[in-house]
Amino acid sequence: MFTACDTEQLIENQEVAASSQSDARIAGEQRVVPNEVLVKFKAGASQEARAAVFARIGGKVKEKILTKTMERLGDKEGLVLVHTPLAALEALSKVKGADMIEYAEPNYLYTHQATTADPYFTQNNLWGLYGDATNPKNVYGSQAAEAWAKGHIGSASVVVGIIDEGVQTNHPDLQGQVWVNPYDKADGIDNDGNGYIDDVNGWDFAGNNKTVYDGGSGGSVDDHGTHVAGTIGAKNNGAGVVGVNWNVKMISCKFLGQTGGTSVAAIKALDYLTDLKNRHGINIVASNNSWGGGGYSQALYDAINRANAKSILFVAAAGNGGSDGVGDNNDVVANYPSNYNLPNVIAVAAITSSGARAPFSNYGATTVDIGAPGAAIFSTTAYNTYSGYSGTSMATPHVTGAAALYAASHPGSTATAIKNAILGSATPTASLAGKCVTGGRLNMSNF
Repeated sequence: MFTACDTEQLIENQEVAASSQSDARIAGEQRVVPNEVLVKFKAGASQEARAAVFARIGGKVKEKILTKTMERLGDKEGLVLVHTPLAALEALSKVKGADMIEYAEPNYLYTHQATTADPYFTQNNLWGLYGDATNPKNVYGSQAAEAWAKGHIGSASVVVGIIDEGVQTNHPDLQGQVWVNPYDKADGIDNDGNGYIDDVNGWDFAGNNKTVYDGGSGGSVDDHGTHVAGTIGAKNNGAGVVGVNWNVKMISCKFLGQTGGTSVAAIKALDYLTDLKNRHGINIVASNNSWGGGGYSQALYDAINRANAKSILFVAAAGNGGSDGVGDNNDVVANYPSNYNLPNVIAVAAITSSGARAPFSNYGATTVDIGAPGAAIFSTTAYNTYSGYSGTSMATPHVTGAAALYAASHPGSTATAIKNAILGSATPTASLAGKCVTGGRLNMSNF
């Protein structure tokens, strides 16, 4: 039974501190970093042309973003993060249409997509993993336990990226499940030349450091990222919880901090995974993206597309509605990043243990792909704890876990094949009829 914290609705589209109200909220629920814009100059833009653009908005270059993945694809320009005294929307209006600019956009802020609720598989707390023929039983679960009964328990050769808060790497249920970089080590040297020194378990793109878990240092406690990791791959060790995969490797790409995460950090995280797969052939099959809140970003679209070119799925939360906490129609008002129209994107809605679409969950007949368990989901949290959370954040890792489970039993599968298997095996569900592409819920029984 869950505790009173079931009723607490900590909807993650929370207010983000900002120095300018016009920057904090550009339109609807979209949030941006105050006084910052991302500029993509056209190849060959002269220094004079660049200076003219900066002069229009009183801008100064804060950072040039040119990832290894961008370079590999022949992009010598990258992106420029510009600080301006103007509000972002005003600055963008002043540079719009400049000859030497390919595009300019805000540096969006994203937040995770979870609400909160309340050991564990045998005590009927992990309904999201149950099936028709399991004990305990729940027909609306993801049927993961039925896949386990057929010997499909995952593989340590399959890797997924968790683009989120950080992950507690030494949590009793996650220790050994978090990826250890075989090409770098904690010696203060960038051994593999990817631009990140000592990226042993991944990288903190929010803080720009090697520490992917800050739970004990007074910063973000990294509950959300650790919860996502537990659903994907908590180990079967006779204690605590268990994830969809008993065997898997998870790379922590921390980009959400205490005030959310930015477009810049998300782009770097995506390109980090793409570069690892390209550079070393690491079997990265998917990234989990339980976050949202920004507007359309061409720069982020391009990063997701670069991952697509390396056959990496982008599994994304459909979103939890607006400030009212009631699910919205993504066909009418786009939710990003789940609404990006790219072949590697899987957008995930949340269902309850009774098969209803969760009232907070966004939906969309053409823009949301599938439903998955997302209400009162128990999993690992920071400081060696376990907690129940609800949200499309919690539904998404069930689908990412499914991608890893399928890849383990079908080695060499492309992102397209994995996505087709997930969507093609969805179980028709009344609450999702006309509300998502498949009209159904996740079913891993044959994975």
